[in-house]
Amino acid sequence: ALTRALKLQRRAARVGFEWTDQARAFAKVAEEIDELGAELAPGPPAPDRIADEFGDVLFALVNLGRVLSVDPESALRHANAKFERRFRSIETALAETGRTPDQASLAEMEALWQQAKQEDR
Repeated sequence: ALTRALKLQRRAARVGFEWTDQARAFAKVAEEIDELGAELAPGPPAPDRIADEFGDVLFALVNLGRVLSVDPESALRHANAKFERRFRSIETALAETGRTPDQASLAEMEALWQQAKQEDR
């Protein structure tokens, strides 16, 4: 779906239907996030509207990537690998104390995440 979004945006860009600068593409992401936030406001949830707005956020992020010359598939694969590496670090650190992630608090796991993030750099 990320690749399809990129192809659709490239096709639209060929006829001039695009944000040509980073600031406007970034602003569009912020706008779409705000619209998603509005759907999450108090009141009865509307799962279809939430999914629709979430899709718009993803679509806008793909466009920002295009403007920044970042391939969304590659960027997400890299982010997945980074997350997996860091989460494995949390699991390993907890295993050294004889525990599993479900036995740790979120605050403790966040501290271990920050440590893994520093070590990852």
